[in-house]
Amino acid sequence: MLVDSHCHLDFPGLAERLPEVLAAMQDNGVGLALCIGVNLEDLPQVLALAERDPRLYATVGVHPEYTDVEEPTVERLVELASHPRVVAIGETGLDYYWQKDKPEWQRQRFRNHIEAARRCAKPLVVHTRESAADTLRLLREERADAVGGVMHCFTEDWEVARVALDLGFYLSFSGIVTFKNAAIVKDVASKCPLDRILVETDSPYLAPTPFRGKPNQPAYVRYVAEEIARLRGLSPEAVAQATTDNFFALFRDVPRPMSS
Repeated sequence: MLVDSHCHLDFPGLAERLPEVLAAMQDNGVGLALCIGVNLEDLPQVLALAERDPRLYATVGVHPEYTDVEEPTVERLVELASHPRVVAIGETGLDYYWQKDKPEWQRQRFRNHIEAARRCAKPLVVHTRESAADTLRLLREERADAVGGVMHCFTEDWEVARVALDLGFYLSFSGIVTFKNAAIVKDVASKCPLDRILVETDSPYLAPTPFRGKPNQPAYVRYVAEEIARLRGLSPEAVAQATTDNFFALFRDVPRPMSS
């Protein structure tokens, strides 16, 4: 069994064809998918997905790209995280690509998420883009190692990876690892301890080769696992087993299906 550790099934392109997407998941051996919250306004749709299908779980958070939205307080995040299908806090983090002036509000929002995760003892789903140094600094300062989490869609170099691993975080690889020009990502995927790797799609974005440029979906996470297997000289089955084991080790509130 494979697990897609990060997808957006409520986004246009997937939400309107959900039965087809879920059927493709099953046909490709993807037993679970984690549906990621990116703002509080759209959270009800994410929770509804997880409530309707036992293969889907949810997270609660506000993505750093979202500016004109409800600002999440620690208390509000903890309250929302009490939902029985919510298994993590995020997507959260820092994005200095879109927010080039590096505003302090973005860093404070990230701190709120980390504190909420510590209060409710749930792991973090972390986004970082052109902000690795500050992301790691805040994770240290706010003692995020107490709960751990995942550096989602990891694209940084081995030095950043090493620090994240030392903080107790997992690294999740997306379809980018299949791209020919993704040498840095391939290098990290080949070096990272196997017991600290997750796989994801970030659907509907970042479809892997051979679907690059087309809408992504959880079924395609197997291409990510197959590329990691190729890079490491392992069987796809070994990578599927390891990354699935890692998912359940990190997201402790997700019960493991008997058949996995």
